[in-house]
Amino acid sequence: MTASITPTVANYITQAESQARTVPDIPSHVSLIPIARVGIVGAGTMGGGIAMNFANAGIPARLVETQAAALERGLATVRRNYENSARKGRITSQDVETRMNLLSGSLSLDDLADCDMIIEAVYEDMAVKKQIFTRLDAIAKQGAILATNTSGLNVDEIAAVTRRPEAVIGLHFFSPANVMKLVEVVRADKTSQSVVATCMDLAHRLGKIAVLVGVCPGFVGNRMLYPRQVQAEQLLFEGAMPWDVDRVLCEFGFPMGPFQMADLAGLDIGWSRETSRGETLRDVLCEQGRLGQKNRAGFYDYDENRKPTPSPITEKAVRDFSARKGKTPRTISDSEILERCLYPLINEGARVLEERKALRASDIDVVWLYGYGWPKHRGGPMYYADSVGLTNIAARLRDFARNHGSAFEPSSLLATLASQDRGFLSA
Repeated sequence: MTASITPTVANYITQAESQARTVPDIPSHVSLIPIARVGIVGAGTMGGGIAMNFANAGIPARLVETQAAALERGLATVRRNYENSARKGRITSQDVETRMNLLSGSLSLDDLADCDMIIEAVYEDMAVKKQIFTRLDAIAKQGAILATNTSGLNVDEIAAVTRRPEAVIGLHFFSPANVMKLVEVVRADKTSQSVVATCMDLAHRLGKIAVLVGVCPGFVGNRMLYPRQVQAEQLLFEGAMPWDVDRVLCEFGFPMGPFQMADLAGLDIGWSRETSRGETLRDVLCEQGRLGQKNRAGFYDYDENRKPTPSPITEKAVRDFSARKGKTPRTISDSEILERCLYPLINEGARVLEERKALRASDIDVVWLYGYGWPKHRGGPMYYADSVGLTNIAARLRDFARNHGSAFEPSSLLATLASQDRGFLSA
């Protein structure tokens, strides 16, 4: 049952969304670049979803793939998504055809020469992205925006292969891109003010919530997610089970826990049987053929309706792997599970603010509310931290640091604010 949102929290979220649209160092008179036609490199899950956003807004988009079969498959998936929406009464059958008519496909990057914006949406490989941007630099018209949909790679490094780094920006759409509201707009060192302003405005035209972020591994959201993932797995080696961790985070208000999320995405993403050596718990599960929901066996067992149940096979794998690491299982309280997962995430958010990779604490909250399912009634991680009290969080982090290592040491910003009995939203 979803907890109700108090007027105070609701007002905060409304204000945070409004503030996120404002970039203090970009004057309001900066001219926007007209975006009448868009190109998208890659017609997979992300590329197709991104294209739907433009078609929904009445903006023509051309998808480019390297193989005809991949292009046909991508366009067919988009049509199927639209037809599913029509069956549910969300759009009309005429809307389906109108939007599909705004989408076209090609097997040549040269066909993007007339686009006002080109978005690269291929897989996360820096060498491949650099190759694409080198080509786009030679093809795209002057004044076109060149965007990458990377979820965490260095946008400055990508921009450096072009002769127009001022035109390069990151547009991190969240998957599924036609559904998720958040876009992290990633400003690189040389991105021009007009490109930033145009992308922030365009996201709003697409019905998205845009948050400006800086270049760093994982940007804001994924950077903060990483320490939570590390601690979730570490808790398994100390005595918790995946369903314990997931239950605690779901009771806090998340729609799903980290291990449910991993099963949904597929444990075999980036995994190779040929190179696997059983070095991680994920390796062990994949080697046993437990790939997630797709084959009804991952961290959980699944029935034909994808309903999860705790798996004795996973429990044995966790116990065995923990023993290999020399760990002695102990009973871990729900409160420790919650604090171990959330406080390092909040601490990383403080580092993001220190480094000015986010403009405001409230911007971080918007990222987590709309990109990661943070429970709305808790206002976002930085709002939640203030409600708990930074003095309490800093003290708990120091406790964890004594028992589990220096990774838990409070960041300088968190420690300073705690010593002054202040919060992130007052900083």
